[in-house]
Amino acid sequence: MKKNVLIAQSGGPSPVINNSLRGIIETCHMFPNKFDKIYAGWHGIEGVLKEELLDLGIQPEDEISLLRTTPAAGSIGTCRYKLKDNQLKDFDRLLEVFRAHQVGYFFYIGGNDSQHTAWKVSELAKARGLELVSAGIPKTIDNDMGDSEFRLIDHTPGYGSVARYWSHIIQNANEENMGSWPADPVLVIQAMGRKIGFIPAAARLADPKREMPLQIYLTESNVTLEELGDRVNDQLKKDKRCLVVISEGFDVGGKGEVKDAFGHTAYGSGKQAVYQALVNYLNDKGLKAKGAARGQVMGTDQRDTMVYASTIDLDEAYKVGQKAVEIALNDGNGWMATILREPGLIYNIRYDKVPLRKVALSERFFPKEWIAPGKTDVTDDFFRYARPLIGEDWVSVPMINGRQRFARLQPVFSEKKLPAYEPEAK
Repeated sequence: MKKNVLIAQSGGPSPVINNSLRGIIETCHMFPNKFDKIYAGWHGIEGVLKEELLDLGIQPEDEISLLRTTPAAGSIGTCRYKLKDNQLKDFDRLLEVFRAHQVGYFFYIGGNDSQHTAWKVSELAKARGLELVSAGIPKTIDNDMGDSEFRLIDHTPGYGSVARYWSHIIQNANEENMGSWPADPVLVIQAMGRKIGFIPAAARLADPKREMPLQIYLTESNVTLEELGDRVNDQLKKDKRCLVVISEGFDVGGKGEVKDAFGHTAYGSGKQAVYQALVNYLNDKGLKAKGAARGQVMGTDQRDTMVYASTIDLDEAYKVGQKAVEIALNDGNGWMATILREPGLIYNIRYDKVPLRKVALSERFFPKEWIAPGKTDVTDDFFRYARPLIGEDWVSVPMINGRQRFARLQPVFSEKKLPAYEPEAK
């Protein structure tokens, strides 16, 4: 008997998240005897709770194809609504929606918290006797999902593109700093990454031979502001200029944190950005060079700019979506599709599955051995890990009249069958 499909996504977007969505949709279309209607939760699990189900089955084929080079989450929306274990009404509502719309397959694209939701749904469906396959698809630019041994997942879709972004941004920033250092000898650039340093570490990809006067400070570097200032001045004495890449989670003292719905620090909403606190400190301390430190924060363009996307990342995001459908058909409920790296010199990966219960709320840490002894850099082992993920070539983005052509899905929704509902945590 054919069952309907429901797809949703949650958390911060990425340049390649829509390619995972496309991978699920197009693979489901390959099995018309298994899958019937395909819906999307409008703005993630929150939309599912509100019974706002976008009809993906009626969308033009060309628009689904354009999801490949459509960044961020504008196509079906995302949310930062967290389903906590004690929100029993929300979980009951989810099952009501699944039953009302004859959903037999639930695919959830997202990070650690999203995989926890997918796992809870899978367990609840089993306990309530609902014939439902709940499957997870990994996504996070932070690359903090899984375990620190990289056994559950080698890297998450989205990270390769943000790493590529930083490899290019730093090359360009270095060109400016080479010309402007007599007036602006220090350039501080803030990178995303709350607690884990994979994003700022990617700055090293811009300079594998370490020819730039580049210093990289992860949240995990455990360097004090005073020590950082001394090391910048040491660099100035040697090279007369210095590029500093600093994680948004680096401890610079009280910066007025704001929390998001997941309880994570939302650094872009804080009262004082880390880079500005550092620039102020360096200029107040005094530089061992003429001129002043200046800085900038790279914003959401890290995760929503298609022109910097990695072609490797795009390909893997699509195939991990395909793998999730294969797992749902052949292995059933309670799995997440994953990407695992094969050993050896040549980069090669395989698509596999891991139990959702193992990745639910998991958290990996940046390996200590990948932080250089001086704590101002990362090691060659990190470079070897990250280099294959950024690919070789530029992605080709469709253009019309000088503007990027993104997918535009028709706002056609399934008819609501249940009473209105307000999510429990609202």
